[in-house]
Amino acid sequence: MSTYNVPAPELRPGGLLVRTEYSAISAGTERATLDLSSKSLLAKAKARPDLVKQVIEYARQNGVKAAYNKVHAKLDTLTNLGYSCAGEIISVGEGVHEFRPGDRVACGGGSYANHAEINFVPRNLAVHIPSQVSTLAASLTTIGAIALQGFRQADIRIGETVAVIGAGLVGVLTIQIARAAGCRVVAIDLSSQRVERAVEFGAHLAVAANDPALVSSIKEFSRYGVDAAILTAATDSAEPVEMAAKILRDRGRIIVVGAVGMGVSRSNMYAKELSLALSRSYGPGRYDPQYEEGGIDYPIGYVRWTERRNMEAFLDLLAAGKIDVTPLLEHRYAIDEGAKAYADLKNGLYTAILEYNGASTVSKRTVSSVVAARPRVGDEVRVGCIGAGSFASSVIFPNLQSIKGVHLRSVGTISGASAASAQRAFKFEIAEQPSELLNDPNADAIFILTRHDTHATLAAQALHAGKPVFVEKPLAIDREQLAQLQEAYAAQVQAGRAPFLMAGFNRRFAPFTEKICQFFAGRREPMLVHARVNAGYIPHDHWIHAEGGRIVGEFCHFVDWARSVIGSPIHSVAATGLPDGTQYISDNIAVTLKFADGSVANLLYLANGDRSIPKEFFEVFCQGAIVRLHDFRTLELARNGEVQKFKSVQDKGHRRELQLTIEAIRSGKPSPISFDELVEVTETTFLVQHALAAGEAIRLVQGAPAAPLPEMPDAVQRNSTASGNRACA
Repeated sequence: MSTYNVPAPELRPGGLLVRTEYSAISAGTERATLDLSSKSLLAKAKARPDLVKQVIEYARQNGVKAAYNKVHAKLDTLTNLGYSCAGEIISVGEGVHEFRPGDRVACGGGSYANHAEINFVPRNLAVHIPSQVSTLAASLTTIGAIALQGFRQADIRIGETVAVIGAGLVGVLTIQIARAAGCRVVAIDLSSQRVERAVEFGAHLAVAANDPALVSSIKEFSRYGVDAAILTAATDSAEPVEMAAKILRDRGRIIVVGAVGMGVSRSNMYAKELSLALSRSYGPGRYDPQYEEGGIDYPIGYVRWTERRNMEAFLDLLAAGKIDVTPLLEHRYAIDEGAKAYADLKNGLYTAILEYNGASTVSKRTVSSVVAARPRVGDEVRVGCIGAGSFASSVIFPNLQSIKGVHLRSVGTISGASAASAQRAFKFEIAEQPSELLNDPNADAIFILTRHDTHATLAAQALHAGKPVFVEKPLAIDREQLAQLQEAYAAQVQAGRAPFLMAGFNRRFAPFTEKICQFFAGRREPMLVHARVNAGYIPHDHWIHAEGGRIVGEFCHFVDWARSVIGSPIHSVAATGLPDGTQYISDNIAVTLKFADGSVANLLYLANGDRSIPKEFFEVFCQGAIVRLHDFRTLELARNGEVQKFKSVQDKGHRRELQLTIEAIRSGKPSPISFDELVEVTETTFLVQHALAAGEAIRLVQGAPAAPLPEMPDAVQRNSTASGNRACA
């Protein structure tokens, strides 16, 4: 664990910028994260066999080199630590009305409430601190919400007896919550010191876990056995579950809050007909992007205790004096002493509090200690990159590094830690906020490698700044965004400039694609292109479905590939699909594209297949010849009874695409793909969705719909066999 200088996060709609005053370290969760990160690669593999399986599968589909780059990028990425802090609001984002600059707030959430001087926090992960509660005490709010949610899951009534197994930080907070609710509380822990302290925190009875009289003493205290057992221990052993089963009454309840082993003996559970449930973090809303990031609250009439309302309730208990956290706040460290704080947790501390100088500010820009700033030289292209996610770190950055004449000038992300990771791993000159990077006079080109919904806006801003732009696909996720980009491009043309915009449609630049185009060079007949994409299933809650979907975000690759091989404008779009909108989000489609020269492309994009079959298969028929391309690994060219076969490591054209882009920027040439063609391909993906809804082909003229499009219905049911609708009135 180390402390780094990183760019401050930028304010975004729906959230707050908070200057942190105190943040609490979780002795359980965060220590476990650090322990895993400090292990050797082999030890990590043994600890997470599920991830090893994913890497093997990725290597099988994409090649060993791609898998190595992906794993290497992941291991080199800094991980934000912390999820419970408190401080003062610096500024509030668009759409946030319940907070004001200067308000004191407690904040929660991994990747948001970090151990950092300044944090960006979504509105539903922040709560006001009552005047009776110090900011220091409020730094424990998120951890308190975890304890409170575990107590709620136990569904305990006044007068019942509850056992808290594990008297660490969450455990002693649970003890106080249970006592405040009118329960009789038993505390159990392996540490004799924590057993003694548990009584000070409010336990009516505290017993060592290895006490031979544990079961008998608890049954004597509770008369029938405890009504519920809340497990707040952290161990791989299933002993806490087994212990709970022994001390519970008939039909008692086990609630698992901590990370404990789940191997359960059926005999004890069955004999008493016990129930076992897990408590999920701070409460309802946790891990729901719509709630946490989108700011959409759950109606109180349906979900009384969301994670935000649990945080508020914990602060209310502090304000009322029902919970005393003073003994937990004794060990405080400056942010620069973070490593010592984590080390001291091994000595049995409940928690360690990091404190910050409230007057300090974090620089928006971080200069690398590895690569010094230097003046521009002749043919060098200084690149600024916005976004440093998995794809950028495993594919784009390594390829840019390897291209002669590229200088990695700057990197910017919404998270300062990820920008600092990329800066360190790929030797960027500086890490800075995206808004600064867009206007950096020392950046010759801007590469936009962020999530799909931000591509068009950032690309338009970069064009307005007069920068050559490379943007990953898709160019835009809807017509409104595409229009924004077209306006920005047109404004540069009208101003007498030569705007440069390139999109990441890499497959057209693959060596095998170029070989196919050469094979059919000079053709005199239309082509028929067939593509089958075994894309695989992606869960409903994956971010891509909320940011344009897979037709716009992934299928665009194959529209562009067909467009590049055929080399003629798209004339019309027809589409149909399986009636599977509930399970697959309409990701099983068959699309037919007709081209101006009479060529036809039949594109199948499928989510209902099996990943053991290679992802991509292409066939091209033209003028007595056939081409077969298997997953960009093998190519067959057949003509006049002769078949040429080629094999290669998988190469989907990323490096060649970037080489051509850099060369065009350096020499002042146009983009490798014209702007009109980029718009045409993007517009086609939008028309696929309309064609699915309309059930008929849609014509294009100069890359745009030939006629006004019908309104897209809110819900479309395709392939219905019903001829009418009957109803009783």
